[in-house]
Amino acid sequence: MDEMRPSSGAAAHLGLASIFPPGLQAIYGECRRLYSDQANPLQVTAIVKYWLGGPDPLDYISMYRNVGCPGQDIPEHWHYVSLGLSDLYGDNRVHEFTGQEGPSGFGFELTFRLKREAGETAPPTWPAELMQGLARYVFQSENTFCIGDHISWHCPLDNSESRIQHMLLTEDPQLQPVQTPFGHISFLQIVGVCTEELQAAQQWNGQGILDLLRGVHIAGGPWLITDMRRGETIFDIDPHLQERVDKGIETDGSNLSGVSAKCAWDDLSRPPEDEDDSRSICIGSQPRRLSDKDTEQIREALRKGLEINSKTVLPPISSQRHGHDRPQQSVGHLQTQQNSRSRKDSLESESSAAIVPHELVRTRQLESVHLKFNQESGTLLPLCLRGRLLHGRHFTYKSINGDTAITFVSTGVEGAFATEEHPYAAHGPWLQILLTEEFVEQMLSEIQDLSSHESKLLKEYSWPDKKLKISVLPDAVFDSPLQ
Repeated sequence: MDEMRPSSGAAAHLGLASIFPPGLQAIYGECRRLYSDQANPLQVTAIVKYWLGGPDPLDYISMYRNVGCPGQDIPEHWHYVSLGLSDLYGDNRVHEFTGQEGPSGFGFELTFRLKREAGETAPPTWPAELMQGLARYVFQSENTFCIGDHISWHCPLDNSESRIQHMLLTEDPQLQPVQTPFGHISFLQIVGVCTEELQAAQQWNGQGILDLLRGVHIAGGPWLITDMRRGETIFDIDPHLQERVDKGIETDGSNLSGVSAKCAWDDLSRPPEDEDDSRSICIGSQPRRLSDKDTEQIREALRKGLEINSKTVLPPISSQRHGHDRPQQSVGHLQTQQNSRSRKDSLESESSAAIVPHELVRTRQLESVHLKFNQESGTLLPLCLRGRLLHGRHFTYKSINGDTAITFVSTGVEGAFATEEHPYAAHGPWLQILLTEEFVEQMLSEIQDLSSHESKLLKEYSWPDKKLKISVLPDAVFDSPLQ
């Protein structure tokens, strides 16, 4: 991350409303509603702004001291608020202006509440670096965050020895959505969780685990305040909570509709040197990338999902960018603090790729496929099969390293281009796999060992009669440009 320094810049702007960017004014105004006594909060600001070539998308992170609510047993804490995921300026320097009715920029800003330690007189600045890392991921992938999403981080959030190594996202309990001249903004709060809590959110749903955390004072309480010194999970604190999770999984299945992950696939029905490769249809010497319409349909598969007890439908291809309206659905972001790049880097690395018009790419039926996942993605396969497909739903893996996507669908899903007659179908680099309930049960019996994060790294499963092969491989395999 580019060098950042704390500042007290907010107050300096309060008398310059006429020339101060309206997007910033709107966020500062909502913060002043809560913190009228802190008109001049400490801020962390990137010295070189993103729109001037710097690596950090967030222009500022404001840091407030929140006294909590003694009557509700809510402790004093530090409250961090990002500025930069929404459109602050309205002049297209970072975000395209699309009108007042839609989202401003990505439509949200991040917040974080960190328990204040005894004797602490100034807020730690490491949460600012964490928020910049998440912002880089959003800008690079253009995957937006929503309530109930989880972020798999695999490292203590403050780089200590803490058990708090992952994150869930929820609505901020105090900051209200705001309308700006450039669109609307909501505030999504980062909640630090342990590995066991993350896994429960994946297997059941993020919102359910957030509700459990709210009920355990030392694990977050009503305002979901992160305590980096927490050494016990909510299941250690109250073992009965595991029963509630188990019952929820059995009754509801999982509402995790997909993850951004390290994955790849090969078409085994043709030689790998075939120019019309399953993952990159070639025209001339340039690889075919996902069209905007394909990309939007995959994102909708991740965002919109299914209403409980409703007919399962893959969202139609649409060029519209949608907001945060998937209340029954969550998405996983399998990230580490090391692998998020800026949008600038991403565009530069892909600038030579040819965009092939959507209508020129045909959907192809494949006879045999080989799926490849890294270990973390592989451990989610049982969840995909048991928690999603056996409940008549779908699940998508979207590669974080390119345009590859793999969507598993059940026989009850409408709108899929994979069918029972042709269960493997590809549209450019997007593969759909339709699995019958009988085959799902067979697969589950053979991949039980994948449920454990301690399982052996290299694994291979094969179903010759179904012409399907799955490999779980080291991360390094997916860092290769060939993948």
